[in-house]
Amino acid sequence: MTRVGSLVVVLAMLGWTIAPADAAQTAPGRQPNIVYILADDLGYGDVSCFNDQSKIHTPNIDALARAGMRFTDAHSNSAVCTPTRYGILTGRYCWRTTLKSGVLNGYSKPLIEPHRITVASFLHERGYATACVGKWHLGLGWQLKDETSANASPQTVDFSRPVTVGPRTFGFDYSFIIPASLDMPPYVYLEDGQVAELPTRTIPDSPRPAYWRGGLAAPHFQHQTCLLELTRHAVAWLDHRQQDGRPFFLYLALSSPHTPHMPRPQFQGTSGAGNYGDFVIETDWTVGQIADALSRNHLDDNTLLIMTSDNGAHSEPLHLEQLYGHRANYIFRGQKSDAWDGGHHIPFVARWPGHVPANTVCDQTICLTDLFATCAAILQRDLPNDAAEDSFSILPLLLGHIDRPARPAVVLHSNDGKFALKQGPWKLILCRGSGGWTLPENKVPADAPPAQLYNMQDDPSETTNLYAQRPQIVAELQATLDRYRQEGRSAPGR
Repeated sequence: MTRVGSLVVVLAMLGWTIAPADAAQTAPGRQPNIVYILADDLGYGDVSCFNDQSKIHTPNIDALARAGMRFTDAHSNSAVCTPTRYGILTGRYCWRTTLKSGVLNGYSKPLIEPHRITVASFLHERGYATACVGKWHLGLGWQLKDETSANASPQTVDFSRPVTVGPRTFGFDYSFIIPASLDMPPYVYLEDGQVAELPTRTIPDSPRPAYWRGGLAAPHFQHQTCLLELTRHAVAWLDHRQQDGRPFFLYLALSSPHTPHMPRPQFQGTSGAGNYGDFVIETDWTVGQIADALSRNHLDDNTLLIMTSDNGAHSEPLHLEQLYGHRANYIFRGQKSDAWDGGHHIPFVARWPGHVPANTVCDQTICLTDLFATCAAILQRDLPNDAAEDSFSILPLLLGHIDRPARPAVVLHSNDGKFALKQGPWKLILCRGSGGWTLPENKVPADAPPAQLYNMQDDPSETTNLYAQRPQIVAELQATLDRYRQEGRSAPGR
């Protein structure tokens, strides 16, 4: 039997998820609060507790790591924004939907299927107060001036009417969001589905280093203060949790350090990596504000706080290594968009006093789709077969049982819709280039192999393609990927 075959057998013997009987032995006695902070385009190498050579100091994220667990092999299910967010909320790989590549924009139709259970609706039905603050980027049900119009656009949307589909549709009691990335119009805030201030002005494109696309904007919308506004609303919501009395779930999807790279004045010049590095420091400040709000309200002892990123850093156009000696994606090859690890190998920190052992490190492979099954395990609730199809509970890892894997493999997906699969030390990439912006297929040398295979344990920077030398490993990983695609799920049936 090959190494991959042996690994699969061993994982099957150990068990990939926490069963209800195991959950009863390890889950907490009361329902914990859950706060999930998702940075936008934050690289593994940006965070100083993951990269001691970082030109950016992130004291608040580092403090979470000292008080909790740092995961060194965490992956986003996609190398770009929208599909990752779909995976987080649904526990399902986005390539199973109609979105096979790329991302949505601010006027796109909703991506999450109307009747799909999300982690928010699952928790809400079990007594949780739920809030979504930040970047949505999953499509909205904009109401149109003329209902015969086919699509939403700056000309057809009636911004005075509430959206028909949005965070509330998918289980959130409260929401304060921007429609998509901070460089995509319309530039408005929506609170509980209603545009807070109508977009009555049009702004032009902005070049780098700021960078945003021109379009409609509300009169008082400022890109530079967006992160501040999101932070304020998240903190205000947390400040009311004691009076509410219910356990809560806050999904805080930050707009940073994604473009436009516009840190506020007090953060400018505070890093060794230019405007981008300064914006990462402001992002870290937001993490500190959330941690402070939990502490101030005496909520932190019963709160699972997770800090992570939706994909790798978009480092190539910033020339961070050349200009500042800063490797935003650490030693990993590529950047946001790529199937190479720079596209999806991300920082992930979890703190939960009394449950997650302090100042610990876990090197088991996890994926952002795993939030859903983890929440179900914490609540000791079964998931239906038509929910969280690609979610594995990482509760055993969080509780310190880091000697056994949480999942047998992880499927990765690039901006161009190229597949990769990581299983044990091996990673198979089903394209000749990066699968994204770093090395498009039309720029790959003609004599390059048809796919790529790397031993990530020996070669984490993906420098030596073993595709031609290890055909049996390629075949076994390909078979696993084919099975996951054909069966409609990668997590075991429930």
